[in-house]
Amino acid sequence: MFNLAAALLDPHLEAGRGGRTAYRYEGDTITYAEIADLVARTGVGLRRLGVDVEERVALLLPDSPQFVASFLGAMRVGAVPVTLSTLLGTDDYAYLLSDCRARALVVHESVLAKVEPLLDCLPSLRHVVLSGKATRPRAIPFATLTTTPAEALPPVETTEDDMAFWQYSSGTTGRPKAVVHLHGNAYRPADLHGRTVAGITPDDRLFSVPKLFFSFGLNNSCVFPLRHGASAVLLADRPDPRLVLDTIARERPTILYHVPTGYAGILAAVEAGAPADLSSVRTCISAGEALPAPIFERWKARFGLEILDGIGSTEIGYICISNMPGRVRPGTSGEVIPGYEAIVLREDGSPADPGEVGDLLVRGPSTAAFYWRKRQATKHTFRGEWVFTGDRYAVDADGYFTYHGRSDDMIRVSGLWVSPIEVEAALLRHPAVREAAVVARTDENGLVRPCAYVVPSARPTGALAAELLAFASEALSAYKHPKWVEFLTELPKTSTGKVQRFKLRRP
Repeated sequence: MFNLAAALLDPHLEAGRGGRTAYRYEGDTITYAEIADLVARTGVGLRRLGVDVEERVALLLPDSPQFVASFLGAMRVGAVPVTLSTLLGTDDYAYLLSDCRARALVVHESVLAKVEPLLDCLPSLRHVVLSGKATRPRAIPFATLTTTPAEALPPVETTEDDMAFWQYSSGTTGRPKAVVHLHGNAYRPADLHGRTVAGITPDDRLFSVPKLFFSFGLNNSCVFPLRHGASAVLLADRPDPRLVLDTIARERPTILYHVPTGYAGILAAVEAGAPADLSSVRTCISAGEALPAPIFERWKARFGLEILDGIGSTEIGYICISNMPGRVRPGTSGEVIPGYEAIVLREDGSPADPGEVGDLLVRGPSTAAFYWRKRQATKHTFRGEWVFTGDRYAVDADGYFTYHGRSDDMIRVSGLWVSPIEVEAALLRHPAVREAAVVARTDENGLVRPCAYVVPSARPTGALAAELLAFASEALSAYKHPKWVEFLTELPKTSTGKVQRFKLRRP
């Protein structure tokens, strides 16, 4: 028998570590004993509502102790929490809540207006639990749900093969899919990446800017710290760079987790004069999409810290390939983390040669079981023990993997493949470029050429587009040159920060 919620909390209480800090939240300290009590109360509350084993509990909450308690409390009683982004719209929530057939919804008052029109129209939904100070007819306040003391709440006797939780894929290419994780696979990244790459100890304090609803953030702020007896900082607000810097200076984390665009945003803020004190940070970790070498180089020059960039996915459960401390090669995703295997294949299924671009497949102990109600997509992605990532990669003779874009992002010019990542990295070396995304566009002759969408670091002048085209032409082979540069105030992104290039390809 194995229950993930019990595995993350009970060993610390049994070893007498209940008084240790588990979380820092809004200036308060929450101990292991206190978060375990809130988890138990939440589990008892859900059970009293009649939420049964394998029934879904949708979570629409900011990062907070209530999120952790709802997530672990649902699993402890055998229910299946489904973490949803707080940054979506009503139509998105209509699809997600209907697709997962949530029996209960735990929602924060800040998101209530977006789901209010749906609450009486979802046939599976029976209960709404409201977090915050607001009230709603027939909604149960979270404080009321957790009133019943629960000195002992034995976990439901789940096995490693029972459903533990669902997370929706980020939707970079269309409708998100529910990724089903099992109790037995979900703690593995904490043992693999957590020890091999991050080197987490009980004395560490983790700060994840990516939120708990995101696979990256869920591990960083919940699974990893609790697995290792460490602590974590929870930030409920939307994290603009200055708020992130203020939080680092105040809470003194030792490990910082962020996405590449987030690291770029912090650099831009600091270069614009924002105060920064990263003296407590020993390790910076990046995922979500490839970290451009220029961002790594500017970060290290500014703060003296390496960013350990890696690649993973919701389907794999976390990062499976990563740069290691002291062995970073900027512009690469690093090496396979021990415990995983990765291969790069040609279209015919044969292994690619060193340096040759192909499809990346990964297998390891943390991969998900399947997509909910998506049989064809499941067959396409989950190929026996291997996960077809949809990423195009090359691996060199030393075992370092370099990202070349998503399979549907690659651009074929004059019969040759162009990686948008390579063109973007070249543009990012120009001081006027804050962010860049490159997609295919057809010219007046019907030929495909790269088009660059750029977020400038300052208001662009009329000559900047021509300057950037000339700058890129000096760094790239002729067929890789972008033909157009278009300026945007921001790039379209998912709620987890990934660039949605497919939106830029629309007319």
